[in-house]
Amino acid sequence: MSDSVLNILSYLSQGIWTTVSIFVAAAFFSYIMAFIAGLSRMVKNPIVRGVTAFYVEVFRGTSLIVQLFWLYYAVPILFDIHLGSNWIVGVIAIGLNYGAYMSEVVRTSILAVDKGQTEAAIALNLSPVQRMRHIILPQALRLMLPEFGNYSIQILKGTALVSLIGLTDILYYGDIYRSTNLSEGPMAYLMVLIIYFIIALPLIWLSKKGEKVAKKGVAG
Repeated sequence: MSDSVLNILSYLSQGIWTTVSIFVAAAFFSYIMAFIAGLSRMVKNPIVRGVTAFYVEVFRGTSLIVQLFWLYYAVPILFDIHLGSNWIVGVIAIGLNYGAYMSEVVRTSILAVDKGQTEAAIALNLSPVQRMRHIILPQALRLMLPEFGNYSIQILKGTALVSLIGLTDILYYGDIYRSTNLSEGPMAYLMVLIIYFIIALPLIWLSKKGEKVAKKGVAG
């Protein structure tokens, strides 16, 4: 039994780097998209707001699996646009998907900052950029932390879908091992689950720390 478990873990470990690298890149990209989209939905320009709203609603309203297939298979065929390797496509799809969700976290967190803070900044003759940078964002970031932590865990789980476009992640090796060792299939998937949970542990810890920071609130 122990030899079987060690063999499975050794085989699955080949996909850890792919999973972790996609998670880190997709998380970073999704954070950037979240701030771009969240802030863009608050500008006065109706065109910018409209384009951003369209992006957010499309990526929130469609499945990540469909988005992966669309970017990897459909876009190159329909528009002759090649986004790069399947690794890059996986990062883009996951980043755009969760960036759309997190943009609402950014927007609502900024709106949650007391308006008196903005009024005080205006009284100090600060420009809109200075108000956002020095007064509003530092307080809003505190409110964003718990949700960003939760979505980071969701992004990690979402990386399991990249095996559908041929990426050799943990789940990919789990599927291969199960197909060649049918009797050990349940154990292989149990090991996949455990590996994902171990990788998620630091994110769970950071999410809880973020909740404690957020409980301190913002200035009134």
